[in-house]
Amino acid sequence: MSEVFPDRAGTAPAGRPTRDALLRTLSGEPAVRFGGALIALVVLTAVLAPLVAVLVGHGPTAQFRAEGLDEAGIPIGPSTTFWLGADGEGRDVLVRTLYGAQASLFVGIPATTLSMIVGTAVGLVAGFAGGTIDRIVGQIVNVVLSFPFVVTALSLLVLNRDASGRPVVSPVIVVVLIISAFSWTYFARLVRGMTLTLRSSPFVDAAVTAGATRGYIVFKEILPNVFPVIAVYWAVQLPVNIIAEATLSFLGVGVAAPTPSWGNMIADAQRTSLYQVQPWFLLGPAIALLVTVLGCNAFADGLRNILDPKRR
Repeated sequence: MSEVFPDRAGTAPAGRPTRDALLRTLSGEPAVRFGGALIALVVLTAVLAPLVAVLVGHGPTAQFRAEGLDEAGIPIGPSTTFWLGADGEGRDVLVRTLYGAQASLFVGIPATTLSMIVGTAVGLVAGFAGGTIDRIVGQIVNVVLSFPFVVTALSLLVLNRDASGRPVVSPVIVVVLIISAFSWTYFARLVRGMTLTLRSSPFVDAAVTAGATRGYIVFKEILPNVFPVIAVYWAVQLPVNIIAEATLSFLGVGVAAPTPSWGNMIADAQRTSLYQVQPWFLLGPAIALLVTVLGCNAFADGLRNILDPKRR
């Protein structure tokens, strides 16, 4: 088997690539550096959100109508007190945008990781077993993909309410499960196709001849060859799931207000039309969402450039 990460001189190092060699290869790819810098910026803003809130003295849900709204009740623009201005309730747009990064990452990363784990397991089983199991899994995937995401998510989130209208389970957990319930199918299809190809490879035949068990073949021979592609696809699927969370929050069924989320912040700006006089009310969360998606896509593209032997 060829090495996944060759050195820049074009020759593969002996054995598996070391951590230093892997880091040098990643740092040598411009798209990885650019995307990694944007992702690091988003993560840093999420981590430092409480510190910024303390520095400016504005909590993410605190309302400052006297300071944040003018005499006509219109939110003020950027100032020394509100760096990105205020929203229609007199809340700090900058602080809420930074906290919105926490909501997006807390939903996007667990949902994508759970989807990867479930989809990889299902794809490995279907691709390696083949036959009836493969056909059954294929039909299940087709059934799941036939459901419209938004309509199904709205229905499930509405059912997650008791008689008084309060959520039975935390909406964040429900959103993670709903997004995972749809996106695992893409991982399963990808892994299943690769497993079907790899199970007839010479190194798998050699392992079978040597008396290796099915578990050994799947986890020691096939999975290491599938994992680099899964890693790339994880980075591709992450911004998709973050947008899915923003969509549900935009519709009012994701992260519940007044907890800030980029989706519900954009929805507030559009619903009130106050962004016409205070554009940062809309631009703050919109630019943050754009930077996150751009960073993830660039990072995934850089990983693909490194891992795809046709692009090396």
